[in-house]
Amino acid sequence: MPITYRQAGVDIDAGDELVERIKPLAKATRIAEVIGGVGGFAGLCRVPDGLVDPVLVSGTDGVGTKLKIAFATGVHDTIGFDLVGMCVNDVITCGARPLFFLDYFATGKLELDVAEAVIRGIAGACKESGCALLGGETAELPGMYHEGEYDLAGFSVGVVARAKLVDGQRTEVGDVAIGLPSSGLHSNGYSLARKVLFDAMKLAIGDAPKELGGKTVGEALLSPTRLYARHVAALQDAGVDVRAMSHITGGGIPGNLPRVLPDALGVAIQASWTRPPIYGLIAQRVEEAELRRTFNCGVGFVFVVARADALRARDVLSSLGEPLIELGTVVRVPDGTAFEERVQWPGA
Repeated sequence: MPITYRQAGVDIDAGDELVERIKPLAKATRIAEVIGGVGGFAGLCRVPDGLVDPVLVSGTDGVGTKLKIAFATGVHDTIGFDLVGMCVNDVITCGARPLFFLDYFATGKLELDVAEAVIRGIAGACKESGCALLGGETAELPGMYHEGEYDLAGFSVGVVARAKLVDGQRTEVGDVAIGLPSSGLHSNGYSLARKVLFDAMKLAIGDAPKELGGKTVGEALLSPTRLYARHVAALQDAGVDVRAMSHITGGGIPGNLPRVLPDALGVAIQASWTRPPIYGLIAQRVEEAELRRTFNCGVGFVFVVARADALRARDVLSSLGEPLIELGTVVRVPDGTAFEERVQWPGA
């Protein structure tokens, strides 16, 4: 008896149907530079006009074990939003305009509604970031994943004129660090968060402890990663002298902010801020130092601007309705200062 591909676990018809569902989602993200549409072997995008000596900037990432929360709740659209955020928020730290995004979705059995929800989230975040969902890959891999589970990876490409590349090397003592709030854990530290909340504290995904102000544990953990592309563009358009930018991901502020500073410099934290409620819950079982080196702790993105431009930067960001975090100032650190110790906390 002949055996079909469907009997082996791969449904070609379902894959074709997903492509048809994706087409209008991708079309809604189209930008002027895109050439062609979804369905070919490769996505085509031209370099924007008017850029002198353009430099392409690329980034790739996933969403880690935050996927486990999506599986447990059955909420799949925000996880796609996270995927874009993790990639695009990295690319823009160089001053690049995000151009396009590609995704990789792999699962044991293709569930059309789940896959469409994930990609709808991806498309929504692409549209908010001003980049095109240019293409992707959906892989049905029988036997590779547990039932109802999938994996995600994302790939983003942006562009910036070489003369406007932001690499942190012009940063000086006295420059000002301004933070933008996160929405929660974003997509980092979920292995620790899950161990604390589910194993140590014995909470269930649907529990709503008072610390979360009416949200369930699942809702708090699924808060989508914030996107910061429009904030970067606003400062660029206003001509603010931005000298460095840092996306605060795994490793927190001490593990990320020094990455964009010259070796002899650090940042003295001079501010306090209100953290998203999920951190108050996790902090019941995790020491402060471990929180700081694992999570963003409420700061999702940091701009380092010239002191003379600090007020203008605050005005521009505030005009977007943005609550700012007056994080601190750039200081000189002794030779040999450990990487994470280049962020100096109050009272340390």
